[in-house]
Amino acid sequence: MPVRPLIGLSTSQSSDALSRGVNGTPRRYAEAVQLVGGLPVLLPNLVESAAEYARRVDAVLLTGGVDAHPRHYGQVPRRGLGEVDEERDAFELTLYQAARALGKPVLGICRGMQLLNVFEGGTLHQHLPDVPGVWVDHAQVARPPILGHEIAFSPGSLLERVHGRSAFLNSYHHQGVDLVAPTLQVTATAPDGVVEGLEGDGLLGVQWHPEMLFERHGHALGTFTAFMKLLSVPS
Repeated sequence: MPVRPLIGLSTSQSSDALSRGVNGTPRRYAEAVQLVGGLPVLLPNLVESAAEYARRVDAVLLTGGVDAHPRHYGQVPRRGLGEVDEERDAFELTLYQAARALGKPVLGICRGMQLLNVFEGGTLHQHLPDVPGVWVDHAQVARPPILGHEIAFSPGSLLERVHGRSAFLNSYHHQGVDLVAPTLQVTATAPDGVVEGLEGDGLLGVQWHPEMLFERHGHALGTFTAFMKLLSVPS
């Protein structure tokens, strides 16, 4: 039986002072990774262990969660900024830098995609409702596994190869990519032009939440299939 690649999943932590030490992430992330041939493992927010995590895993998945602190992309907090977690920011930055130094692939989902852009030198819109020209419902009220708006994929991109020219997915975010990092290419967009997907050397980022959809909408698993292609592992 072939050895499955070990995929390290970043984790959220509770903002409740009584349970601050609790790290976790929705099980659907792990289930999706397992379905495409990976062996998921959750990574607690221990900065001192981040480099060792990076050495031991074959790839990293930066999961969704709260907003990144704007100082990481040279801005001050503005009205509309949501909850931030500087402990998680510090951990994921250290984990990301260590993984990339070792040439390990990284998938970013929602917050994770925004972090890819920030860590590679890009910036974010802190609150999309304040951005002129943004009219799509990016923070849908409908709960999973309801589909949201349509997303268009760039011809020849990794995402286009697994999702086709367009697909309906979901949308649960109030921030978005502003200045795109120089090492990344936009490969998916919403109807109003908001960035929905980024690709780079060993990097893949998506703004939607495929882990919330794949059980009911099988095409959403394509995002994880694309990630595994970065590891050259058949799924």
